[in-house]
Amino acid sequence: MKRLSTLVDVFLVLALFSCSTWTVWSSSCCNQINLNEVRPHSVSITEFGAVGDGITLNTKAFQNAIFYLNSFADKGGAKLFVPAGRWLTGSFDLISHLTLWLDNDAVILGSTNSDDWPVVDPLPSYGRGRELPGGRHRSLIYGCNLTDVVITGNNGTIDGQGSIWWNNFWNKTLNYTRPHLVELMNSTGVLISNVTFLNSPFWTIHPVYCSHVTIQNVTIIAPLSSPNTDGINPDSSDNVCIEDCYISTGDDLISIKSGWDGYGISFGRPSTNINIRRLIGKTTSAGIAIGSEMSGGVSEVHAEDIYIFDSHSAIRIKTSPGRGGYVRNVYISNMILANVDIAIRFTGLYGEHPDDTYDPDALPVIERITIKDVIGVKVKHAGLIQGIKGDNFVNICLSNITLNVSSKLPWNCSYIKGFSDLVSPEACEPLKERIFPEHCSDCYYLPNHLKSLSNQNWGAWLLS
Repeated sequence: MKRLSTLVDVFLVLALFSCSTWTVWSSSCCNQINLNEVRPHSVSITEFGAVGDGITLNTKAFQNAIFYLNSFADKGGAKLFVPAGRWLTGSFDLISHLTLWLDNDAVILGSTNSDDWPVVDPLPSYGRGRELPGGRHRSLIYGCNLTDVVITGNNGTIDGQGSIWWNNFWNKTLNYTRPHLVELMNSTGVLISNVTFLNSPFWTIHPVYCSHVTIQNVTIIAPLSSPNTDGINPDSSDNVCIEDCYISTGDDLISIKSGWDGYGISFGRPSTNINIRRLIGKTTSAGIAIGSEMSGGVSEVHAEDIYIFDSHSAIRIKTSPGRGGYVRNVYISNMILANVDIAIRFTGLYGEHPDDTYDPDALPVIERITIKDVIGVKVKHAGLIQGIKGDNFVNICLSNITLNVSSKLPWNCSYIKGFSDLVSPEACEPLKERIFPEHCSDCYYLPNHLKSLSNQNWGAWLLS
């Protein structure tokens, strides 16, 4: 058997490869979306006067091209081709039955003028901008009420040039909440693949109120010092598949959300059926996070074959009194961690409320969380798992977890209850009840179509 240090070396090498390299030995697990692979109509952005010199503003060219292609929406759809070049633009809208295709050396650049990112209404499930009361800047690439929309290509790049936004955040000179790089809202049948996303002003990819979303083979990069540059944030969305991605950002790599306090409770749209597979990344925050805005509920989350390195935490659930909602039926397996401060972190007192009208008695329900088959080296703390007094987090199930931990107090647990088996260092007292393996069926039923994948245990394969 190889040493664990050798395993770290293996993964550091893997991390240098692109996602497309990793897919050579992986197989797609996402249900295929019924999208038109070939659009019968195609135009180049250059046909609408765009200039790819990195200086000329091409917002009108993108808007005019998409307006023209809208006439083909009921004729099989259309493709907007972005060739090699540096295409500076402000915010523009996508349409249904459209493929935005970026060539290999194509770079869509976000304008550094905030006037080119219009201000729009806050999301109803948030009640205000995430950072400031009132509206928010619209994302660079935006779509609402769409069906069958694709952002793909030959690994072209979308660069938000976010440093001006980050500076305004740090200097407290923002007038409105910063924009995302890509936001699709109230849309169905979304595919984002084979594109590199750089330097988002705020969250990078934000599907909100969406169904049937697939994000595959994408690279997302922002400086580790950049504030709140989350990678992918499924928000009040269902049937989302994220696989074969490399993400390195200044906040959570993937953060599952569903609305903020009373606004999210009232809106009442959960995030459910979220599948994450074959993710590599590092961050100053968490690899996979749920919350803190989870008031509409989060359930049926499946994550497997994950490698997190040089990060603050690997798995995190964030919530607070006033959130309401629930997080349940979460199953995370086959993780490898290297140089991570906290492997498992649950925070029940996260705070951050949109206003003073929240109900402190709206307590979240956190239950049936299973984490199994985890190996970690150079980990400082195994777990910081803190529920809420009078509102225990229950049925937390840990199994087959081996962590090389440097702290003399590897676990810090409060207001939780659950089970553990084959956990090293030994789990904290509230998780020492052992009814394994029967308790896993009580905590969470692993769907049949995932059982065969779980049995493959790719971590064991690498160690053999």
